[in-house]
Amino acid sequence: MTYLFPPVAVTTLMTQDSDSLFPVRRIFCVGRNYADHAREMGAHDQAEGKEPPFFFTKPADALIGGAGQIAIPYPPATQDLQHEVELVAALGKGGSNIPVTGALDCVVAYTVGLDLTRRDMQARAKAKAHPWDMSKGFDASAVAGPLRLASQCGHPGKGAIWLKVNGETRQQGDLSQMSWSVAGVIAQLSRLVRLAPGDLIYTGTPAGVGTLRSGDLVTAGIDGVGELSGKIGIAPSV
Repeated sequence: MTYLFPPVAVTTLMTQDSDSLFPVRRIFCVGRNYADHAREMGAHDQAEGKEPPFFFTKPADALIGGAGQIAIPYPPATQDLQHEVELVAALGKGGSNIPVTGALDCVVAYTVGLDLTRRDMQARAKAKAHPWDMSKGFDASAVAGPLRLASQCGHPGKGAIWLKVNGETRQQGDLSQMSWSVAGVIAQLSRLVRLAPGDLIYTGTPAGVGTLRSGDLVTAGIDGVGELSGKIGIAPSV
């Protein structure tokens, strides 16, 4: 038996100080996991921690990344591309109904990620109570630096998380400000889907999200985890 056409190549992330590659299976993202970001997005109930975390997804092949400066294409159909810096957990084990006490055993590595959003498209979808998949799951909408193994960096529960655009600080927070810890996020998510090795979880962003323009240089980092750098490409003509 043969394929109708060659299968799509597996999306991978490189690992710091190792030749091993991480094969990406799925990408999950947590919405409004920092109270200050929830407030800036107008979700005051969520900002007070009254709701459980909610999730959305991105296709595995929406991921771009690596070491050095990452070329980030400007997507079509938007005039308001926005940045969100996040701690990303990479799973080496999975399961369903994972207890909080054992959740971190699933994490093999961490990295710095960018969740890119077509904010104007998302706003229009929200206004009409439509799904906003295309505002979050477009090509190259997930950016990530090289993974750092948990055996090297531990499981960070605190530490600065930041993002700069052209050298100007836009986002500045601390991992301790997350409403739901990495362990809590994994436990909650595993009640909804069966997690597996290769899954990536973007764990939310602090306040300060803003617009990116063609030519912008984005730098971001998390204490003890790493940094990434990316250059925004030319916006398509409309």
